[in-house]
Amino acid sequence: MRTIQFREALREAMSEEMRRDPKVFLMGEEVAQYNGAYKVSQGMLDEFGADRVIDTPIAELGFAGIGVGAAMNELRPIIEFMTFNFSLVAIDQVINSAAKVYSMSGGQYSCPIVFRGPTGNAGMLSSQHSQNFENWYANTPGLKVVVPSNPYDAKGLLKAAIRDPDPVIFMESELMYGDKGEVPEEEYILEIGKANLVREGKDVTIVSFGKMMKVAIAAADELAKDGVQAEIIDLRSVRPIDYDAIINSIKKTNRLVVVEEAWPLASISGEIAYMVQRRAFDHLDAPVIRITCADVPLPYAPTLIEASLPNVARVVKAVKEVTYAKA
Repeated sequence: MRTIQFREALREAMSEEMRRDPKVFLMGEEVAQYNGAYKVSQGMLDEFGADRVIDTPIAELGFAGIGVGAAMNELRPIIEFMTFNFSLVAIDQVINSAAKVYSMSGGQYSCPIVFRGPTGNAGMLSSQHSQNFENWYANTPGLKVVVPSNPYDAKGLLKAAIRDPDPVIFMESELMYGDKGEVPEEEYILEIGKANLVREGKDVTIVSFGKMMKVAIAAADELAKDGVQAEIIDLRSVRPIDYDAIINSIKKTNRLVVVEEAWPLASISGEIAYMVQRRAFDHLDAPVIRITCADVPLPYAPTLIEASLPNVARVVKAVKEVTYAKA
């Protein structure tokens, strides 16, 4: 099987869907002439033309609103935010329009739109360009929120998102665009809301999503050196969440560590911890431990970034705590 970059997988997903359906178009800052801020849309202007790959002003509220209106009129827009930090400017359109129009219109209008772009830390970008909003958008009925962790999932889930009748928030990472992985040449689509069992184990369940999957997998590799077999679940989407996959794993391992990049309050890991104690309390042999970002705006200094974000050492320590191993 061929190996391609994360950005190439996204480009293939969009291009294939635009060839399949003339109602699909891409719009955002620098997506056309500049080939995308992260070169995700490279070459798409040449193939599809300026009517379907559209550069916008730096006006997220404006072009998000145009996208919502287009979706309500039976088109299928892909709206790229250069970073989801900038989506705060457009959040009124995303939440008060896209997410609610189906309900408020009594089903007369749907909004098949994808909002996509990078989320979270990408190095020394400091507080205003390093935030995670997965849990913000997952708190909104009417939205689906997808956070892929590898090129294979990125392509299959983005194709599913583009075809979905509901608005989808599709969150990537600047630090993953160059990641390589195996992606089939033939068409495939992954189901939104279906988690992936990445690795089987018997001693502890580690749940994560997005680029934090790298941390989870690296921690499991370290733990394996000490004979600890960690089962790893990649959520893939955080609205909906595949609770059954998590519960079924805990019934086997009896322990849970959840890793996410966002702040701890009102987080995805907090929701998972609640649901596990609600549905699988009798199967737990230790309290659930969450590994999150420190509860502070992300600093600029590399040493402070490292101290703030989840890392392998913190996950290993948490697993040793829940397995009652000697730290």
